[in-house]
Amino acid sequence: MSSPRAMAAVAELYHQYMTGLILAAALHRGRHAAGRWIYRVFRHQHHEKFLSSFQKLGLTDMPDAVACAAYHYLSNSVGGVGVQFMRENDRKAWVRFVPPRWIYPGASICGVPSEVSRGMLEGWYAQNGVSLKNPRLGFVCTAQTTDGQHGLAGYFLEHGHDLGPDERLRYAPGELPPPFDPDAAPKLPAAEWPEERLAKANRNYAMEYVRTGLPRMAELFGPAETLAVAGQAARQIGAQTYLETAAGLGVRGETPADFADYLAAVAEAEGDRAEVAADGATAIVRRYGWRLTRNLPAQHPCVFEAWNGLFEGALMVHNRYCVLDVTQRLDYGDPCIEWRIRVRPSYSS
Repeated sequence: MSSPRAMAAVAELYHQYMTGLILAAALHRGRHAAGRWIYRVFRHQHHEKFLSSFQKLGLTDMPDAVACAAYHYLSNSVGGVGVQFMRENDRKAWVRFVPPRWIYPGASICGVPSEVSRGMLEGWYAQNGVSLKNPRLGFVCTAQTTDGQHGLAGYFLEHGHDLGPDERLRYAPGELPPPFDPDAAPKLPAAEWPEERLAKANRNYAMEYVRTGLPRMAELFGPAETLAVAGQAARQIGAQTYLETAAGLGVRGETPADFADYLAAVAEAEGDRAEVAADGATAIVRRYGWRLTRNLPAQHPCVFEAWNGLFEGALMVHNRYCVLDVTQRLDYGDPCIEWRIRVRPSYSS
């Protein structure tokens, strides 16, 4: 079983990749297309996760507005996100995502258009009342980090009347949330959330964005454009994060065998079994499972090829004279994903 440190390394890889996908979509497809894509990502996640996680977090006995704010506070905190919860009364409760924003690390915030933040709110926050069958429940956004404000903030409010589709999300820039009191915020039972479970939750939180994001991109942009946008972003992120993730996974060196160890360690930290072999100077990795798409319907090959770009980028930093060949693929019906890592003939000793 992988260590929490290894799972944290994989979580960071997917975390950075999702940020890269946002920036790449905004750059290559435009701010409005990036916002539409994020809307689809969060709408899909809301359908899959909200009610089931709502129950797992023990929120079913709270008033709806309070429970929604508590849900976003707890579920994002598990993913390592800086977020605050403020309850005003049974009908009004705030959340505030505090900079530095998890999904927009560092200077990346300067390249994220507000349409992305709005797509996120429209795809999830505006839908909470619908899912809870409470037609009076809506969300009021009072600040957005992408607009240069103090964070992403707002409150769930149970109105005195049923809301129409255009009333479930409202913007009121300028309203300030009350002070945050950590002691008054909901807490996860410590006995039910030991370190290992928190590490897995943190890993799964980051992976889920990519698991949802790549298929939605293929639906919206088409396979060829998805591969162009998401594949390039993957190679860039793989290269940018390689040294950090390799250190977290305990991988050193620059040989093909060392990179095989890296690929196997990534697989195991994600929860899949992998084995390493050799064919002369060529290192072979066989991965028996692809957790990222587990239980998903069949995906277009562009999803695998874009994801594989992470490792193509990582190998460029590991050893720029090496080549990564994919010789078996689960999405093609093979029994495993098989990579072969070799040194280019012109650079072989």
